[in-house]
Amino acid sequence: MKAFTDLYWRLDASTKTTDKLAALRDYFATAAPADAACALAVLTGGRQLRAVSTADLRRWAAEAAGLPLWLVEESYAHVGDLAETLALLLPEPNEPSEQASDGHGLADVMRDTVLALRTADEGCKREVVTTTWQRLAARERIVWHKLVTGGLRVGVSRTLVARALADLAGVEPAVMAHRLMGEVASDAASFQRLLEPVTAADDRRPYPFFLASALEPAQLPAVAAALGAVSEWQAEWKWDGMRAQLVCRGDSVTAWSRGEELVNEAFPELVSAAAALPSGTVLDGEILAVERPASGPPRLLGFAAVSKRSGRRRVPRKLLAEIPCVFVAYDLLEDDGEDIRSLPLEERRRRLETIVPRCFASALEGELPHDATLFHSPLVSADAWETLAARRAEARSRGVEGLMLKRLTSGYGVGRTRGDWWKWKIEPLEIDAVLLYAQAGHGRRAGLHSDYTLGVWDGDRLVTIAKAYSGLTDAEIVELDRIVRATTLERHGPVRICEPTVVLQLAFEGVAASARHKSGVALRFPRIVRWRRDKQPAEAGQLADLKRML
Repeated sequence: MKAFTDLYWRLDASTKTTDKLAALRDYFATAAPADAACALAVLTGGRQLRAVSTADLRRWAAEAAGLPLWLVEESYAHVGDLAETLALLLPEPNEPSEQASDGHGLADVMRDTVLALRTADEGCKREVVTTTWQRLAARERIVWHKLVTGGLRVGVSRTLVARALADLAGVEPAVMAHRLMGEVASDAASFQRLLEPVTAADDRRPYPFFLASALEPAQLPAVAAALGAVSEWQAEWKWDGMRAQLVCRGDSVTAWSRGEELVNEAFPELVSAAAALPSGTVLDGEILAVERPASGPPRLLGFAAVSKRSGRRRVPRKLLAEIPCVFVAYDLLEDDGEDIRSLPLEERRRRLETIVPRCFASALEGELPHDATLFHSPLVSADAWETLAARRAEARSRGVEGLMLKRLTSGYGVGRTRGDWWKWKIEPLEIDAVLLYAQAGHGRRAGLHSDYTLGVWDGDRLVTIAKAYSGLTDAEIVELDRIVRATTLERHGPVRICEPTVVLQLAFEGVAASARHKSGVALRFPRIVRWRRDKQPAEAGQLADLKRML
C-alpha cells in the first residue's frame, strides 16, 4: 500500500509526461503482481467499489476530531476534496505510518478492507475506519479515503499507462494499448500474462478506437478553408447510436463498446449476424436502435433507446422486440487476419463493401427486413462544400447528428488524432431555463456554487429539466455565486434552493422521454451557452416546447 501511495503522490506532483512515465515504470517494475493488477484497474478507469459512504466518513471524522458536523461540511466546501479535508481535520496518528503499510499491499487493502466492508454492518465499518485512521499519516489517509469510497482518480491517461507497460513487456505501445482494451488484468496471473510477448487473449480484443475531432467553428466558409478540396474527403452521416467494434477471429465473435466493455449479452442478434463474416474480420461501426413499423419506412430511435440495452447482462425477449438493433459498419480494420489500419481509407472502404454488401441507406428507404442486422454505412456524395452543407441541414429530420468527414488517404489512428477525421455536427437545440438549485463545486471551484439545476415552465410552476456544470466564465461563476448566496431560500446540505431570478440559455443534443424525471423529459449533453441577463424568469422556455422535440 505504501508503494501505491508513493506512486499516487509522484503522479500528483508533476505535470510532465516523462515524470509520470518514469513513476509508472518504477511502480510496475517492483510491485507484486496482485498489487499491480489492482493498481492497473484504478489507473485505467476501472469501476471502483464503494465500501463506506462519504456521509458516514464525514460524521465519524467529526466525532474523532471533536468538531461539529457543520464545520466539517464547511471545511469540505472550502477545500473541495473530501479525502484531503478529512485527512487534515483528523488527529495525528497514534502509530508510525510505516507500521500500517508493513505486509499490506494494495491487493490486501482492496480484498480485506474495500470488499469486506461492503457487506459489513455500520459498527464494523466504523471500527475498521477509526482504527486505520490511528495508523496512517495525512498523505496515506488521503489515498485510503479515496479507495474506500470508490473515488480514486489519478491524472494519467490509458495511453501513458500502456507506454509504461509496453516498456516493461518489450512490445510496441500500440500492442499494449490493444491488450488493455476490454477486461484489464484482474489478478496476479492475468497481470503477468499482460507482460508476456504474446498472449492468447489478443485474439478476442478490439483495436483502440480512432476518434474524430469537432469542427469549431462549424460555419461553411471556415470548414471549406480549413479542409481544402471536397474531393479529398469522404462524407457519412454521424449516427446517434453507440460506437462499437465486431471482432471475428477463429470461432469466436465479440462485440465491444467504445468504453471497452464486452457487450455480447446486450446485443445477441448482432453477434449472431457477425458469425457469418469471414474469420479474421474486425468491423468498426455504430449500434443503432431501429423501429420497424408494420407499414412504412423504419425509424431511428436514437442513443437513449440503445442505452436501455447496452448495460444489460441479459436482454429479455420483450426488450429485444421493443428495441431491435442493427450494426452499421463504416470501417474495416482487419481483413483475413491482417491488420489493415495503415491502408488508406478508400481502400479499406472498398474491402468493407465487399465483406458487408448491404447498405443501410437502402434499408431505411424501404422495408427493413426483420432478419437483417448488419449493413455498411451509406456515403453522402457531393461535388462542393455547399452541397454537403445542404445535406447536413437534413440531419435532424433524418434522426442523425450531422456529418462525419474523413480524409480518403487517411489510415486508422489511435485516439483523437486531429487532422484526418472530423465531426461536422448540426447546431444544438437550445432553450432558456431558470436557475432553481445550486451546489458548491470541488477542486478549483471549491467554495463557489458552480453546479446548477435548471427548470422551465409547466403551466404556472417551474419543473427541473437538467443539471449543467460548464459554459460560464470564471468571472461569471463568481458573480453568480454571490447571487446564489443572496437569493437562497432554503439549504439542504450542500444544495441551496434559490429564488428564481437568473435565466441561463441551455444547449443540448436531444430530448428523450424519462420516467426518472418529474418533468418527464431528459436532455442529452446539456451545457450553458450564455447568461440571459436580458430576460426575466417569466420569459423562460416551456416544458411543452421540449415535449414537442421528442
